[in-house]
Amino acid sequence: MRSVRDDRTARAVIRDEALRLFAARGPDGVSVRQIAAAAGVSPALVVHHFGSKEGLREVVDQHVLDTFDQALAEMTRPGAPGLYDPAATGSLAEAVLRHLPPDSPLPGYLRRLLLDDSEAGRTLFRRLFTVSQGVLSTLSQAGLASEGNDPAVRAAFLMANDLAVLLLRDRLTEVLGVDPFSPDGMRRWASEVIAVYGSGLLAAAPREEEP
Repeated sequence: MRSVRDDRTARAVIRDEALRLFAARGPDGVSVRQIAAAAGVSPALVVHHFGSKEGLREVVDQHVLDTFDQALAEMTRPGAPGLYDPAATGSLAEAVLRHLPPDSPLPGYLRRLLLDDSEAGRTLFRRLFTVSQGVLSTLSQAGLASEGNDPAVRAAFLMANDLAVLLLRDRLTEVLGVDPFSPDGMRRWASEVIAVYGSGLLAAAPREEEP
């Protein structure tokens, strides 16, 4: 068993291992015993901290939402160097991933959360929609975009395009031959997204300069 110096550290270790396993197999495919083994603690300690697997899942969901909120807050903070602008940086999903460690299980868990009929999934979707509305409004005020005849639908359309990359990551990797969230994949994807957002489907993506 792993030596844990205090309850807070044990709780965090269990939560993080549960997040990793939930992202890989889905919550229904993971047992308390498997989570305990991955965290190097006893199943009794997992129950002690979280009450049940469902209680642990609620904590994991909230942790994911909090982490996502922190990334969104930094990306959309006025004057921030990394201010999210779909006309310049590509999809929202890609912008979020740039704020995460390369080996983070968060993208995999986000995919499951968005497709899950849970309150956490609905909360995440609403937050993303609010961000999309705010970005579209900001770009419109700056003369960089139009909100169209139905701003809510246009914001939802932009958000759906962004989320498709996250939800279809594996299938896109198969047909493109590159993970769209790898450095090369993000570069290729963002180039086309920026061209389409800027000039429509008739636009040609800018050619890269030879090194």
